Amino acid sequence: MTQPTYFVTDVETNGPTPGVHSMISFACIACRESVGIVDGFEVNLLPLPEMSEHPEVMAWWRTEPEAYAYVNEDQIDASDAMDQWVAWIEQFPVERVFVAHPLSFDGAWMDWYLRRFSGRPLFRGPLKGASLFSDAGLDLPSYAAGKLGISPELMDQHAYPDDWMGGVPHSHRAIDDATGYAHLLLRLLTT
Repeated sequence: MTQPTYFVTDVETNGPTPGVHSMISFACIACRESVGIVDGFEVNLLPLPEMSEHPEVMAWWRTEPEAYAYVNEDQIDASDAMDQWVAWIEQFPVERVFVAHPLSFDGAWMDWYLRRFSGRPLFRGPLKGASLFSDAGLDLPSYAAGKLGISPELMDQHAYPDDWMGGVPHSHRAIDDATGYAHLLLRLLTT
């Protein structure tokens, strides 16, 4: 049996709602239980011109000037970003599991962008078409709560010991956050 590849993904946005606001950065770390981290993908996206910025989210970004400057470097068109990500994902074996912290936020953004720019869903569903991942994703805070016997409401990036996050700071740079969460997943898989 082939071991699944987990794709731990983190997104950064300029608002809370796909289709109203824009995703401005995302990163994805591929890992396997017995191997650890095997590869990573990161891209900064140009905001979609027809979308708006959310004032509260933009006020929060002003409190994170280094991270905001980082997500505005080397931006590319969203269509190109999704094409590159799909090509990167498809080089891995078919048993692929999408993971996010939380799945409800990051997964919604990735699904919306994937459907819009690639015509494919993140997961299989009632509509025909090839999906990139298995039927369901893994919500990392729920998985952590279940493994640790803690209420899911208490599971945020500050709930875990630093070494469980691989010593990677939660910087709001998508690559750092995805890498930290990949370390957390690998730790939980063996706990």
